[in-house]
Amino acid sequence: MLALEFVSTVHAGRTGLVDDLADTGGMTVWGREHAEPLGLDAASFVADEALLAEVVELRQAVRALFARAVSPEPPSGADAHLLPPFAESLHLVNATAAAVPLAPRLDWPADGAPNIAIVPAEPASESARVRAALAASAIELLAGPCRERLRTCRAPRCVLYFLKEHVRQEWCSVGCGNRARAARHYRQHKAQSASRP
Repeated sequence: MLALEFVSTVHAGRTGLVDDLADTGGMTVWGREHAEPLGLDAASFVADEALLAEVVELRQAVRALFARAVSPEPPSGADAHLLPPFAESLHLVNATAAAVPLAPRLDWPADGAPNIAIVPAEPASESARVRAALAASAIELLAGPCRERLRTCRAPRCVLYFLKEHVRQEWCSVGCGNRARAARHYRQHKAQSASRP
């Protein structure tokens, strides 16, 4: 889901937090990897500083909405103290999505079945189209049934949000589950060792 991949551009690495959108090079790579849902030409897309700044501002707003969605559970520890206020974030996401009205377009290839493509109803800048697609994806997730499954990973050092797939799932991945179990085992072993005479 695009919105989850978008907020996951902030994640934990071996040396601490990693921001895939730390510079225009990172934004270019991420945009090319997600060219289709963003309406980009993967071969020619190159991010500039203005697009990067606007996309990062939108990401922080979406992360603030995700933090609200998982409440009363704690938000991601990556940037909870840096997130903009909820009302400001909600306004930014809605305004960004509304800036590029979308319309269905019927595509019917000569050798295939017809299908629907959602396209901008009016000409819009590349930046506006990218941000509108990201905002719309966040709105779709947060207003739909997936919001009830949105969680913060509870593994040590993980800062990701994920969609819970089954009742007992507490972690975003098998790797995080293994780290959490190893950390719990270490704490229990240490506590038992400390209580022995």
